[in-house]
Amino acid sequence: MKTVSIALADHGYDITIGKGLLAGIGNACSAVGLRGSAAIVTNPTVAPLYAATVTDALRAAGFHPVLIEIPDGEEYKTAATLQQVYDRLIAGGLDRHSFIVALGGGVVGDLAGFAAATYLRGIPFVQVPTTLLAQVDSSVGGKTGIDHPQGKNLIGAFYQPRLVLSDVNTLNTLSQRHYRAGLAEVVKYGAVLDADLFALLEAETEALLQLDSQLLERVIARCCEIKACVVEQDERESGLRAVLNYGHTLGHAFETLAGYQDLLHGEAVAIGMALAAGLSVREGYCSVDDAERIVGLLQRMGLPTVAPPVEEEALVLALGRDKKNRSGTLQYVCNRGIGAHAFHQVTPAMLAAACGTGR
Repeated sequence: MKTVSIALADHGYDITIGKGLLAGIGNACSAVGLRGSAAIVTNPTVAPLYAATVTDALRAAGFHPVLIEIPDGEEYKTAATLQQVYDRLIAGGLDRHSFIVALGGGVVGDLAGFAAATYLRGIPFVQVPTTLLAQVDSSVGGKTGIDHPQGKNLIGAFYQPRLVLSDVNTLNTLSQRHYRAGLAEVVKYGAVLDADLFALLEAETEALLQLDSQLLERVIARCCEIKACVVEQDERESGLRAVLNYGHTLGHAFETLAGYQDLLHGEAVAIGMALAAGLSVREGYCSVDDAERIVGLLQRMGLPTVAPPVEEEALVLALGRDKKNRSGTLQYVCNRGIGAHAFHQVTPAMLAAACGTGR
């Protein structure tokens, strides 16, 4: 078991990574001072696998669990689903001394976290990520929110969890496609923040694809360490934290244009990183060899690296609605070689044209 701590001005919390952690969630919640009712927000895919374990563990520790299921899929990370969660929280009698447990992947974590941030003006919540993508990225750092038809994550809040429990055993029931999508976020950390991690991923690609548990614990912990360091310096993304958007500016646009259905988040990010590597070459931030290493690693992990055919005008509009748009300019993240980054200012039109995705 590994523990990564995040120290923030308001409060800090621990991210625990290991095997068999779900059975201990009740004691873990007690240890951080939580009490009362616990709303477990999950989905129909995860609930049959892990809801009973979490419910029993919470009840054994003296909590009063309430199970709330939301539909599975990014297309349901909406205001309508959020309203359903509010309805269930009210019906379940949750008060300001209650808390929420987000049991699932990134959609569950983002939506349940936003519900916690806004219900009764804020109640505590706990992240229990069950996908690789959530364990290395979305469960850490306090970004919560929902999508809008015109853009991903346009509605949300920065709201930190009380703790994060990442049980690597849950990855054994993850589909291969979703697991590989999570690897895209792992590559991101190596490409722009840690050359040693990137080299490890290159050397151990096959072991990662075989879900080597010891390697996974090491890699997940390292990703959390990197993100913790960034978030501690820039909790609300006013500067450095924007580096974590490598591959995401275009990735989010492709997700939006696909209606949040045809591309998984990690797949869209992989395409975004491949395009970012190409742009980094053209702008002189990295060599062709560097870009080929990034694209080659993504491809060996079974991830897409070619943009879907989209109308250039539609892509420009989607990029123009990006959260990071400032007066018509995007702060685009490039990789400076491998393991470092550079911020490059572009307009949506310039970026869309540089991608060459238009039909």
